[in-house]
Amino acid sequence: MSGDHGHEHHIEPWGPHDWSHGAPHNSFAPLVMSIGFGVFLYAFANIFVMGGLENISSMAGVMLGFIIITIGLIIWWRQDMSFDGVYEPQGVGAPFRNIDLRKVAMWIFLMSEMMVFTSLFSTYIRYRLGIPNCEDVFLSGEWVEGTTVNCFEPAAHLIASSWFHLAPGAVNTFALIVSSFTIVLALKTAKMSNKKYAKKYDIETANVDAHRSRKVGIYLGSTLFLATLFLTLKLIEWFVGFPTPGPLTDLNHGHSEIKSLFAEGYTIHANAYTNYHYDTSYHGGHDIPTDSALYAMLESGAHPGGMMMADIRVSASTFYVTTGTHGVHVFAGMVGLSYMTFKALRGGYGPSNAVSIEYFGLYWHFVDLVWVLVFPFFYLY
Repeated sequence: MSGDHGHEHHIEPWGPHDWSHGAPHNSFAPLVMSIGFGVFLYAFANIFVMGGLENISSMAGVMLGFIIITIGLIIWWRQDMSFDGVYEPQGVGAPFRNIDLRKVAMWIFLMSEMMVFTSLFSTYIRYRLGIPNCEDVFLSGEWVEGTTVNCFEPAAHLIASSWFHLAPGAVNTFALIVSSFTIVLALKTAKMSNKKYAKKYDIETANVDAHRSRKVGIYLGSTLFLATLFLTLKLIEWFVGFPTPGPLTDLNHGHSEIKSLFAEGYTIHANAYTNYHYDTSYHGGHDIPTDSALYAMLESGAHPGGMMMADIRVSASTFYVTTGTHGVHVFAGMVGLSYMTFKALRGGYGPSNAVSIEYFGLYWHFVDLVWVLVFPFFYLY
């Protein structure tokens, strides 16, 4: 291929890239990232065994994999930074003739992701319906203090126990819905023609590019902020907890703090889980339904009462794997949004290549939609 100056053009596999000569088919980015993910996952799998730290030395492999992935992303971003929409690869054969290949790839990717989350949801439903509910087991009286029973304890039993427990998940739902709106605003702003943009914002045509870059950057940055808020609240919910405002402790059953799920003992290796809900001395017998078998057994003296212990590893695993997988997708979106915000502020998006935001938006709307299903399934029911 001849260059603009009459010499042969050599496409740089490490970036940056001259898109006027076509796509960087010899890019090293996919290969480098694939190797990085392989190293990362292999090392990560060796760290945890049955929920416990088994081989902390594998952390070096995790860090190495992360570094390799980062190098691959840098290569990819260096090549994409110069993309201005001049060249958009399209399919040449059926059934994708004249269709942007990036759009096809995104939809194929999303279909594969649908299968992943469908598997996670179906697994949850199967175990939820197939394993006796812990509350039902408790009220049946078919347990003895000091002996573990196998039952399903939905995370919602803890999370939906008060408004404050539910607050992080509710705020996260609102945050993701708003973030889908901000990504649409970024796309709408980037696609607007210079003439229409200048008229709408009453500015000179010469100032459109700079003004639009700031605006698109703000919208993408807002989406990144909301995604960061989502993961922050998720970590607080899992590991940290938070205090209950003094005047509102009654809404939290008189407790002065909201414990994290880990502090509550809701973990993937909880084979002797206890909770005050399953303690007859806490209830004092007053909150136990009078039509339950346990109530009758306590009244007749046939059951000694006490605290029920439960093996909830299956229920906790389905919760953490599903919500954790979704969290990984949010984090991946944050990585992409960080780059896109940087590129937008450098004037990287305009009417000719705004479609890049559209393709990312498809992914982000999918992440939002999955959470809309996760929230009622795992937080309310």
